[in-house]
Amino acid sequence: MKQGNLRIALAQLNLLVGDVTGNVRKMIAAANRARDELKAHAVVFPELALTSYPPEDLLLRPDLSVRVEEGLGELLGSVSGIDVIVGHPKRQYGKLFNAASLLRAGRVAATYYKRCLPNYSVFDEKRYFAEGREPCVVDIHGLPVGLTICEDVWEGWPVDEAVKAGAKLVININASPYHLNKGRQRFDIVAGVARRNRVPIVYLNLVGGQDELVFDGDSFVVDAGGAVTHRARAFEEDLVAVDVALPEAAPTPGANAAELPEADSAYKAIVLGVRDYIEKNRFQGVVLGLSGGIDSALTLCIAVDAIGADRVQAVLMPSRYTAAMSVEDARAQAEALGVKYSSIAIEPMFEAFLAALKVEFRGTQPGAAEENIQARIRGMLLMAISNKTGKIVLTTGNKSEMAVGYATLYGDMAGGFAAIKDVHKTLVYRLADYRNKIAPVIPRRVFERPPSAELRPDQRDTDSLPPYPVLDPILERYVENDQSVEVIIAAGFDAATVQRVVAMVDRNEYKRRQAPPGVRITPRAFGRDRRYPITSGFDGRSKK
Repeated sequence: MKQGNLRIALAQLNLLVGDVTGNVRKMIAAANRARDELKAHAVVFPELALTSYPPEDLLLRPDLSVRVEEGLGELLGSVSGIDVIVGHPKRQYGKLFNAASLLRAGRVAATYYKRCLPNYSVFDEKRYFAEGREPCVVDIHGLPVGLTICEDVWEGWPVDEAVKAGAKLVININASPYHLNKGRQRFDIVAGVARRNRVPIVYLNLVGGQDELVFDGDSFVVDAGGAVTHRARAFEEDLVAVDVALPEAAPTPGANAAELPEADSAYKAIVLGVRDYIEKNRFQGVVLGLSGGIDSALTLCIAVDAIGADRVQAVLMPSRYTAAMSVEDARAQAEALGVKYSSIAIEPMFEAFLAALKVEFRGTQPGAAEENIQARIRGMLLMAISNKTGKIVLTTGNKSEMAVGYATLYGDMAGGFAAIKDVHKTLVYRLADYRNKIAPVIPRRVFERPPSAELRPDQRDTDSLPPYPVLDPILERYVENDQSVEVIIAAGFDAATVQRVVAMVDRNEYKRRQAPPGVRITPRAFGRDRRYPITSGFDGRSKK
């Protein structure tokens, strides 16, 4: 085995699903930088880098396979003087595999097929891919290196087999999406596998937003004892040089970015998810309704931090029930952030609807119908502005509201992307406080006022819902942890409150199914994660 160092470059890139040509172009540029600037012997790219992740049913298209092969050929023909390890789909033996190939001197020197295919949560790889059968150990600059892909290290045994096949270092390429505390969970898994096998592991992750998913990067290297020697920056592209001392295959400590606190990481994840959804889908900018409440305040901050104040438009839409302080606070925040805003009073339109429905509503008391008309007027105004300007409407509803259906179909749910869809109300306050510590742009009384939809006189959210510090822990247990009513009550929650909350969650699946996509930051988000039937005889309140 050689003496000296093996230098590996970790290319943590933000790629675009389906854009094989653009992805290859970015990889060629990164490979050339790794060779020329970092003097690396090898550069590593993420799982399915050619197509990016998850390509979903694009994988079923024969023309995508053609583009992948052409892209692989372009990489082979354009990069020299450095080994390239790249993830890509590969058709072989009449099957499709999730593959990692070593490219060297214009040819494919080796290809590994992913052995553990995740089929849970947001993953459905068994829909597309066949399982690999063999470990793959390649020689890179005199060092035997085992290739693995994502779930292989979570299951662990493919790493065990690579080590038995002679690997002294394991490279694990990933497209591992973020959720709260995921970074710590990843590290614990990878460090444990490294310690068990007494082998260093290079863990490279994708970065960027893809529809609901956010990939946080946060790539790292652990030594044979499970200690972190390198860590890439989270939520941004990075190119990190990793020196491995030979012949002992010991990573030399190097660049080590700090682990982010929870609020910091959650906020950055949402900003990245919003930015990439807007930019990758080529929207001109953002328009949103600014009410003077905490949800729209946080959403406005996210939008500005994602794409800049000059591309964000806020619209105030006061009604007869809107408090003067709501208008004042909305204007103050827009001005503090440098956002263009306008005000459209909805009273004339509301009166027109009530007049048109006068006969239909005769003999009834004002209620949800009248309240929802106001929300739908606002939704229609925002969508009209969106159509005219090419800006996407960001909705401002949070996970607590979506869970219990405290939202109006075709009203405040109308829009193209839901920035805080997976953020519980209590976390909304924490994230808003986090953003205000960067710069105090949200007026203090927005935090202090009781939350209200302001759709009827003196309305408060607590008229319809338990207080959020009570509601959110129940929702976390029922929605994210799948706990039964009995278990939740046994944990000390009021039985009547639990029954009421569970009933609201169960009967509002039809609303959630019609909501726009939004950034996923919890392990169980509505949409890709929690997929319940709309029509169902299941009653979460009953044992029967």
